[in-house]
Amino acid sequence: MPSNAHLTQPQLRSAAGDAILVINSGSSSVKFAIFSIDDPPARLWSGAIDRIGLANGRFHAVDAAGTMAFDEAVEIADHDMALRLLLEAVDQHTTGRGLVAVGHRIVHGGAECDCATFVTETLEARLRQLAPLAPLHQPHNLAGIAAVRSARPALPQVACFDTAFHHGMPHLATLTGLPREFRDQGIRRYGFHGLSYEYVVDRLRSEDVDVDAERIIVAHLGNGASMCALKGGRSIETTMGFSTLGGLPMGTRCGDLDPGIILYLLAQADLSVDRIQHLLYEESGLLGLSGFSRNMQDLLARPEDQAAAEAVAYFCYQARSHLAALTAVLSGLDRLIFTGGIGVNAPMVRANICADLAYLGIALAPERNAQGARVISSGAGRVVIEAFPTDEEQMIARHVRRLLATLPAMQVA
Repeated sequence: MPSNAHLTQPQLRSAAGDAILVINSGSSSVKFAIFSIDDPPARLWSGAIDRIGLANGRFHAVDAAGTMAFDEAVEIADHDMALRLLLEAVDQHTTGRGLVAVGHRIVHGGAECDCATFVTETLEARLRQLAPLAPLHQPHNLAGIAAVRSARPALPQVACFDTAFHHGMPHLATLTGLPREFRDQGIRRYGFHGLSYEYVVDRLRSEDVDVDAERIIVAHLGNGASMCALKGGRSIETTMGFSTLGGLPMGTRCGDLDPGIILYLLAQADLSVDRIQHLLYEESGLLGLSGFSRNMQDLLARPEDQAAAEAVAYFCYQARSHLAALTAVLSGLDRLIFTGGIGVNAPMVRANICADLAYLGIALAPERNAQGARVISSGAGRVVIEAFPTDEEQMIARHVRRLLATLPAMQVA
């Protein structure tokens, strides 16, 4: 394990002497952020340990001002080692009482989890059973919990679920067309990216937007992508359903697919279940259509490449189609918000998605859209269109703080 001597300045600290660590564990990376215990929590540091299991790993972070604090080459064998490195760094450079808790993003909470909760052995066991529903995320999310527990068994851990925000969707929105017996086995529509949608709603409320009165669609567009229809500030429909495969095409995931294709691949192409799972989750979407990259910016940089252009066009076509469908559930639209890495940073994608939707009252202002302004709608339309970053880590820190305040021995300033 590399030395952490390079982390000596500036120090990790929070005003109250306590800090919340937020972790998002992926297959080959651990993204993290450190927040104060204040209300609302203030971001102190954020960064990642990338390329876990490879020789050319990287441990990097920026401070609250966005200044690079450190960027070092590391060689990390697994998530246990990555979390130990991270916790040692936090310990060495956090004054006062150090970490008070760790919050984890957990993609799938199942039907029972409608809010953030402290991690228990019983909860972990149930979440492991949900791993087949989110194979790209769930096992690694749980690996982060196990690694923290191994290094700090007494440190409280909080699970925050991407599915929780959609827990109150109307009954019809949760159904599939399968026989009822399968719903009893947990096969239903859940919805994802809930922490992002929850952050957007909270931000709008803080800016005095009458969220309860507006019909809103949020487009969370990134390597994972989905849309959510909001009425009364609550999710009433979303494009992702049973798994993280459904809805929009994504970086490496296919999005909605005729189930007959799966049957064909099984019966006629003689592909195994494991091979099909890898195909749908890791070889499809932008990567599969373009043949070279899952990154939207890479594709936009090669407009002369027919496959790349077609991948972008397909993404925008599907997004436009899903957006229009969600307006039917809402009986109209008052506000459209783009967020996520693509939603915030790809003006051309926003323009293509909004094209030909004037009949819904959607009209972009080309100059403001190209400049990356917060409000990008034109006076020619009646729908307010915005683009701004989401902050799932901030949302997790808020949930952790709220739960800590319920502990008898905890004094939260």
